[in-house]
Amino acid sequence: MEALIKLWQSTGIYHLEPGQAVMLVVCLGLIYLAIRKGFEPLLLLPIAFGGILANIPVANMAGEGGILHLFYQVGLPTSVFPLLIFMGVGAMTDFGPMLANPRTLLLGAAAQFGIFGTLLGAVALTVWGVPGFEFTMKQAASIAIIGGADGPTSIFVTSRLAPELLGPIAVAAYSYMALVPLIQPPIMRALTTESERRIEMKQLRHVGRTEKIVFPIVLVVLIGLLLPDAAPLVGMFAFGNLMRECGVVERLADTSRNALINIVTIALGLTVGAKLSADSFLQITTLGIIVLGLIAFSLGTAAGVIMAKIMNVFSKDKINPLIGSAGVSAVPMAARVSNKVGLESNPQNFLLMHAMGPNVAGVIGSAVAAGVLLSFVG
Repeated sequence: MEALIKLWQSTGIYHLEPGQAVMLVVCLGLIYLAIRKGFEPLLLLPIAFGGILANIPVANMAGEGGILHLFYQVGLPTSVFPLLIFMGVGAMTDFGPMLANPRTLLLGAAAQFGIFGTLLGAVALTVWGVPGFEFTMKQAASIAIIGGADGPTSIFVTSRLAPELLGPIAVAAYSYMALVPLIQPPIMRALTTESERRIEMKQLRHVGRTEKIVFPIVLVVLIGLLLPDAAPLVGMFAFGNLMRECGVVERLADTSRNALINIVTIALGLTVGAKLSADSFLQITTLGIIVLGLIAFSLGTAAGVIMAKIMNVFSKDKINPLIGSAGVSAVPMAARVSNKVGLESNPQNFLLMHAMGPNVAGVIGSAVAAGVLLSFVG
């Protein structure tokens, strides 16, 4: 009997705490959304499974010496994971839609309003002494960058400004990236009319190879000279894109956009999921970060749509406002959502390539916003 009692007391069930049970249920729900609903499974599945591993009692997989902790130490505080992700995204990105319609740069810029609006809001809530919203300026800036819907950028900025918040901010940023198909459509429908959602846009002009090769070089030199703090992000992004477009290093480009980014995504997803442990996640400060992150992301989505509507007032060639929501830098998720919502109103209206313009501009915009925050707050 004594041996049986000892065996029972060594099980995870015996040590399972209510908070861990809650987080296990939450992670199972995220796995359901990833598999059954298809909500960006490449991100959501590793994050959710990492959360399950982190909440198994006694296993200590996310604690000191655990495999998830080792992933964390290698990739997040050093910014290695986000920079490699940026290079892979660059190797997958086609700047053609943005170069063909440069106006979409404005949509990408407008979507960054969520970042700076939330920064001011977080500071105001701190001044007012609202419980759960007590942040320094550096912490507020790190939280606000979630509004760009760009996980790598959020990690990069937070590791520089507020490393103590790296866990909850990474979780919030990647969770909202994965839940773009759930969060954005209601905002898009609320801010547009049926007739606006039916707007058909003209076919994009062909963008030559020379333009595509020159652009990433000009981009990194220009941003690097104006905002050196943004150079690591923009540099890796531009390098990945140059490998894609130059046509002479296809093996390197293929590795960057496939094998390398897949390996890093697995490690990064599990690492972010490890921060879903009950002791670090179920805290009022963390919940405050989650709320502010959602506000930032929603404001960014709304600002992109509203900017498109404003541009239509002064433009002869109308823009479907739905593509404005793609100004957040969740590539290519936000562009797919714009296309999907547009097809609901007009089955013949394919907005995907048009939405990729502001979507790519949003990646650049979030990196520039990160550089601004690092320059003025850091």
